Amino acid sequence: MARLLRGFLLVLMLFAVSTTQAAQEVRVGAYHFPPYVIKPESDRVGGLLPELLQALNQLQSDYRFTLLATSTMRRYRDLQSGRFDLILFESPAWGWQGTEHTALDLHIEDAEVYVARLQPGRDEHYFDELKGKRLALYSGYHYGFAGFNSDKQYLTDEFDAVLTYSHDSNLMMLLRGRADVAVVTRAYLRTYQQRYPEQSSALLVSQRVDQVYQHQALFRLQSVISPQRFADLLKQLNRDQQLASLLRRFYLRDVSGQGDD
Repeated sequence: MARLLRGFLLVLMLFAVSTTQAAQEVRVGAYHFPPYVIKPESDRVGGLLPELLQALNQLQSDYRFTLLATSTMRRYRDLQSGRFDLILFESPAWGWQGTEHTALDLHIEDAEVYVARLQPGRDEHYFDELKGKRLALYSGYHYGFAGFNSDKQYLTDEFDAVLTYSHDSNLMMLLRGRADVAVVTRAYLRTYQQRYPEQSSALLVSQRVDQVYQHQALFRLQSVISPQRFADLLKQLNRDQQLASLLRRFYLRDVSGQGDD
């Protein structure tokens, strides 16, 4: 009986080992970047990325995608040092070309737009010149009007910018007259307008964009998963429109054509 029990326990251990080996952990870097990632360091992380990783984990059993918090200033160093395997939703103008990596075009479209308080006589031309206006910006972000220079002192000195860590705070500064122009991620602005329709009706949103996001996934050179394998998983995820549906909920669009099949 003892021999039978030992044999049974050995089988269970081998099964556990084989199961663990079958699912390789893929660590995905994440910093607060609404609506893509919201408070990744907390127990209540939200946004597109955690939902995407959950869908990928449910899709297959070869990889287990886990989210690892980083910061806007530290994320490229963390990628190169191997703290995580990849990071999603990075645009080429944001200064990561000097970091060793391989990249995958995600074919996901978004942009940043200018926002001001709506006032009589104020129209699209209000955004033609930003000099002399008080800007509300998100700390650590790269902006097209500033040549993608994210240095806080530069933005403060050159553009009279106030830098915060909240799009909501920047929009509230506009409504209270404490700032003239905010630059906001278009996808986030649409979620804000849906949540706060009365406040959003008091905002003037530019047709002109500050930049168009060309979102990439960046992989460290020794990543557990290759860009091609990750691309294959995204294609599988969209065979039943899961990815397209997820993007629509966050006001994003798949521009690869895969979502139209």
